[in-house]
Amino acid sequence: MSQQVVTRFAPSPTGFLHIGGARTALFNWLYARGRGGKFLLRIEDTDRARSTPAATQAILDGLAWLGLDHDGEAVSQFARAPRHAEVAHALLDAGKAYKCFATQDEIETFREAARAEGRSTLYRSPWRDADPATHPDAPFVIRIKAPREGATVIRDVVQGDVTIRNDQLDDMVLLRSDGTPVYMLAVAVDDHDMGVTHVIRGDDHLNNAARQMMIYEAMGWPLPVYAHIPLIHGPDGKKLSKRHGALGVEEYQKMGYPAAAMRNYLARLGWSHGDDEFFSDMQAREWFDITGIGKSPARLDFKKLENLCGRHIAAMDDAALLHELKGFLAATGQPPLSDEKLQLLEQAMYCLKDRARTFPELIEKATFILADRPIMADAGAAAHLDDVSRGILKELTPHLQNATWSRNSVEELVTQFAEDHGMKFGKLAGPLRAALAGRTATPSVFDMMLVLGRDETTARLTDVAGLGG
Repeated sequence: MSQQVVTRFAPSPTGFLHIGGARTALFNWLYARGRGGKFLLRIEDTDRARSTPAATQAILDGLAWLGLDHDGEAVSQFARAPRHAEVAHALLDAGKAYKCFATQDEIETFREAARAEGRSTLYRSPWRDADPATHPDAPFVIRIKAPREGATVIRDVVQGDVTIRNDQLDDMVLLRSDGTPVYMLAVAVDDHDMGVTHVIRGDDHLNNAARQMMIYEAMGWPLPVYAHIPLIHGPDGKKLSKRHGALGVEEYQKMGYPAAAMRNYLARLGWSHGDDEFFSDMQAREWFDITGIGKSPARLDFKKLENLCGRHIAAMDDAALLHELKGFLAATGQPPLSDEKLQLLEQAMYCLKDRARTFPELIEKATFILADRPIMADAGAAAHLDDVSRGILKELTPHLQNATWSRNSVEELVTQFAEDHGMKFGKLAGPLRAALAGRTATPSVFDMMLVLGRDETTARLTDVAGLGG
């Protein structure tokens, strides 16, 4: 029976959840979920000066918004420091690591001389093979005994075989002189102890793999499968930075992109399944494989993202869309909607969600629901409300008050009314939009009437017609 797939996402809580980190989390989540495996979360909070509870919460909130649920409790790397130290001492006892008493000044003096003479600055400790009887009573670090000959080959699913000559590897420090473990040791021990079978992470960690593999091999642990994915670049082809706009996942939520569309878009950043651009979570879990990840950096393209968002909004279940819309309002500090408004919104989704690419656009289309009487027309809409138009609306209102309130009946009535007054319906649509929504760009006049109902529709027309005298 094959081993259960276990992946992990291991962010450092030193800021928001970066969009690149979100994609890494998504790839790990998709790979595990598509194979009935586990997706684990580890917070790499060993940098105590920069790690903050607020940043940890931002990561958790970002993952929650994206819908990337993890199995079990999140693991704190800092809390596992005693276990990391235990492994370092086990390697020391096995003769695969050693105590190094070299001071920082001695190491820097060596490197300065090496630079001056044009030779390698890779530090070779004189304590590697020293007789323990010669050890001084002084502070020391524990270093691993790196292989000196041959080569280390990182067998990477994305990058292919990456070969590093062993004479380019130093005897990495495992434990500092104060007894605290280094990052490389902590990652290798945690990945092993958590049973991680596949390490899927950014290719900026590729060189780390060779150093972490030393620990695996020295401990006799089976290696995980490595998949180092290219980083995301901005639209200009340069490494993603603040100048490219939103970086934190929470900013994308505040910009009004639905989570399902973000998952779809992020999955396509660097991975492909044929020519498929638009797909569901179920399809993504079924299709995703690390062998489909390309070697070239992906480019962030806001036009493609917005296009996908529009398609997801149009395809989304109305109740799910309403749920996310409430989350958007909360994330942007806007007041919650009343139950009455929410009910009307749900009824109106059929005429709101087509061609809305973001939640702000959806809300703009829903102005006729969200605005309260009296409706204040903007400048464009107000131009349609001259005295003649108001008089016509005043004359139309009693007909609507007595109409059968169905789309066919209302549409037939208004169209016939326009004809009786020697005008095409388009001439009447402008004043009706202005009266019902206070805007010129709205859903269909008849959709608005049906959603608002007879009483609210005629009340709004009366408000406007009444102003005409």
